[in-house]
Amino acid sequence: MNDLLEPLLAGNRRALSRAITLVESSRADHRQRAIALLSALPAGKALRIGLSGTPGVGKSTFIEAFGKMLTGQGLRVAVLAVDPSSTRSGGSILGDKTRMETLSRDPLAFIRPSPSQTQLGGVARRTRESIRLCDAAGFDVILVETVGVGQSETLVAEMTDIFVLLLAPAGGDELQGVKRGIMEIADLILINKADGELLTTARRTVADYAGALRLLRKRAGDPEGFPKALPVSAVTGDGLEKAWENIRYLADWRRENGHFATHRARQARHWFEAELRAGLLASLDRPEVRRRMERVGGQVAAGQAAPEQAALSFLDWLREHGAASGPEKA
Repeated sequence: MNDLLEPLLAGNRRALSRAITLVESSRADHRQRAIALLSALPAGKALRIGLSGTPGVGKSTFIEAFGKMLTGQGLRVAVLAVDPSSTRSGGSILGDKTRMETLSRDPLAFIRPSPSQTQLGGVARRTRESIRLCDAAGFDVILVETVGVGQSETLVAEMTDIFVLLLAPAGGDELQGVKRGIMEIADLILINKADGELLTTARRTVADYAGALRLLRKRAGDPEGFPKALPVSAVTGDGLEKAWENIRYLADWRRENGHFATHRARQARHWFEAELRAGLLASLDRPEVRRRMERVGGQVAAGQAAPEQAALSFLDWLREHGAASGPEKA
């Protein structure tokens, strides 16, 4: 494993790409190597920022402009762009790396598009592990871009320190188009395209969202004035510095007041439970279990058993035989 671990910790981009490919693999032998690699990683210091937004809001344009501003300050930036997956090849559809052409050529930046596969909210199952690899590789800021806006999109908040919601200028009625749940977890709402003819509309939209945020219950881990809404323009760069100042202020405040460490500890517990659930489900993927499920499912479909009772009986059978036991004896 040292042939991958040592260059990764030294910041080698090729080693980082290979490591991310390893953790994304579903092969059993690759998974064992990935777990060994992840267990050997030291704690990192990168600031993890989640970014979501409605389709067409300009997430990739914003990330490129925001990332270039950060690299201009000497910071190393990693971008994990979680794309929708092709149903044919399983690969990424949008190809965010090609849409961030300038940033992808920056020696201080690393962009990795990852297919979301079947994961809800466009968050790849191994995105959190990719974040840890980028952190160990010495990046200062890690941006996680996800697709769409919805309740399942809140998964990204469980793997990042700051969650940013990017929206386009619109009238107050457009508030109905954004789920309340995602607004409740947003630390910062940025109204993009605040330039040219849309500048006035953007300012009005900022005021609309600022008013909506005031109606939400104040969270324990927030300083006064947060969450807040701000105007930005990825094209002109206006507002990017102010957005970064607010992100840094919020992160520093949480560190100083103990919320940062508590938040990460809670996240670690969340992902332990998520991995445990995934492992238990994977343990059901055995021929004898599938045969039993098919037989019981057929009985339910035929009206010979109630779904609730059939499920309880099936769980009793699993406990009796062991969810992780060997093949069922005839």
